Amino acid sequence: MKYTEDHEWLRTDGDLVVVGITEHAAEQLGDVVFVELPEAETQVSTGDDAVVIESVKAASDITAPVDGEIVEVNDALTDNPGLVNEDPLGAAWFFKMKVEDMSQLDSLMDEDAYKEMIG
Repeated sequence: MKYTEDHEWLRTDGDLVVVGITEHAAEQLGDVVFVELPEAETQVSTGDDAVVIESVKAASDITAPVDGEIVEVNDALTDNPGLVNEDPLGAAWFFKMKVEDMSQLDSLMDEDAYKEMIG
């Protein structure tokens, strides 16, 4: 897995990249009550707003960590946004994307670097 400074995780799944948020981010948000997902087939660039999460504490935007096309979204989060708190690294992925240039992942943090950052 790779991590961003914005507390997103990325996991490769064949030729796709799956994107979600880390346990640390989910804990900081508190109880998630709403998730607005992007449309499939949406082109995004690094830093574009992709997902809106609302918790009892605040609303937050999740940005696209790399350039590419969102090809699938996790509709389960629409019905059960609490999955973000229950299983942020598994069932609560936000979207899958086809990345334009997989070498973009090389500039992201590995798990050790991420743990050091949140230290």
